[in-house]
Amino acid sequence: MAWVLKMDEVIESGLVHDFDASLSGIGQELGAGAYSMSDVLALPIFKQEDSSLPLDGETKHPPFQYVMCAATSPAVKLHDETLTYLNQGQSYEIRMLDNRKMGDMPEITGKLVKSIIRVVFHDRRLQYTEHQQLEGWKWNRPGDRLLDLDIPMSVGIIDTRTNPSQLNAVEFLWDPAKRTSAFIQVHCISTEFTPRKHGGEKGVPFRIQVDTFKQNENGEYTDHLHSASCQIKVFKPKGADRKQKTDREKMEKRTAHEKEKYQPSYDTTILTECSPWPDTPTAYVNSSPSTAPAFTSPQQGTCSVPDSNSSSPNHQGDGVSQASSEQLQPSATIQETQQWLLKNRFSSYTRLFSNFSGADLLKLTKEDLVQICGAADGIRLYNSLKSRSVRPRLTIYVCQEQPSSPPLQSQQPAGGRGDSGSGTPYVYHAIYLEEMVASEVARKLALVFNIPFHQINQVYRQGPTGIHILVSDQMVQNFQDESCFLFFTVKAENGDGIHIVLK
Repeated sequence: MAWVLKMDEVIESGLVHDFDASLSGIGQELGAGAYSMSDVLALPIFKQEDSSLPLDGETKHPPFQYVMCAATSPAVKLHDETLTYLNQGQSYEIRMLDNRKMGDMPEITGKLVKSIIRVVFHDRRLQYTEHQQLEGWKWNRPGDRLLDLDIPMSVGIIDTRTNPSQLNAVEFLWDPAKRTSAFIQVHCISTEFTPRKHGGEKGVPFRIQVDTFKQNENGEYTDHLHSASCQIKVFKPKGADRKQKTDREKMEKRTAHEKEKYQPSYDTTILTECSPWPDTPTAYVNSSPSTAPAFTSPQQGTCSVPDSNSSSPNHQGDGVSQASSEQLQPSATIQETQQWLLKNRFSSYTRLFSNFSGADLLKLTKEDLVQICGAADGIRLYNSLKSRSVRPRLTIYVCQEQPSSPPLQSQQPAGGRGDSGSGTPYVYHAIYLEEMVASEVARKLALVFNIPFHQINQVYRQGPTGIHILVSDQMVQNFQDESCFLFFTVKAENGDGIHIVLK
């Protein structure tokens, strides 16, 4: 027993000696003369973190910053991307801020840059089918755009443009040295791209992305400078406010420990840097020497539109093209089809049918056109494509007697109406009246029989015993359809103009 106790004392004294030696080693290594922070950071525990910390000379400083004036959701976890709720059709400000340090990017100092704002899908699966998704939306919402600029509220944007083939993008020029704010309106809602319409909370998220470019040596804005984006969900009007309130109430019910796992709600949304959108920017040449704001309506897009003088519905000119004639031909090109639409007062649908040739448009059924353009314009467009003339309200047949110049009072009624007395049959012309008024009768008679309209003073109808009755609107309204008339002309009493007498 004594031997065992002695062995324990030996072991204990050895452990104490070893522990003292280890402490003395620490004191020597970390003494005032030997301490070095670089040696501490070289320890294995710090190596992984040190590799992720940027050096002072490598700090990335973005040239621009974009801030959307809309609150972020409080129901987003700490390390997740922010989420912002927007109302459909409501204007939201995006502040375009110059974030350059002194001396950064001197090549754009005093010059304009171009920014393209897009609303795109957040879900990668929907990004792959974006074209089909947007085509389906365009079919259900003809004439609408997914994204618009609220130009009256915007500040500092110059030469705004929209492309009819890109309904989800707008572009404009701006001067980084001046205050610039673009107010956007998103017209699509998140539930429009879900297989089942569960409501706003189940809708797909979108992204608002801003890509900024500078001019190249050719004056085209194609050199990429900066891109940033944020995640959004779009609700029907007032829906975003209700969703924000619901998220806030849910967070208030959570414990303090649970709240630490979530981000606070911020009054504004800062767009975070991202890769540029893969679409190649359009050749956008700034030919204006002045940098003064010159706003352009969004409807005046970058597509080629025929000259307004030649495409006005009321314009009449010589040598009209095939597309501006009454009937659209299947062989009409896209440009000729656009001219035909403008000529026939369908200018509001030129953007919708911007890629349609004559054959494409003629293949659409009446039901297709009603669904695309609505009932009124759809039926009108269908009738125009099929060259359906308006059915006249009244049809009369008129034949002109051989010219004679008897006085008005002595003119006698003619005999039979089947021939002219010399065996030659009378040839009648059909007159179609769209309006049941006397002036329409005089205008159509002048047109058919080449009589100067301004020379016609009055139109009479020969009554019983040869009397002449003034043709009034009420008399025209009581004409029987497909009535037959002979008529002759006599000089007016004052010698200025003529009278037409129907019998």
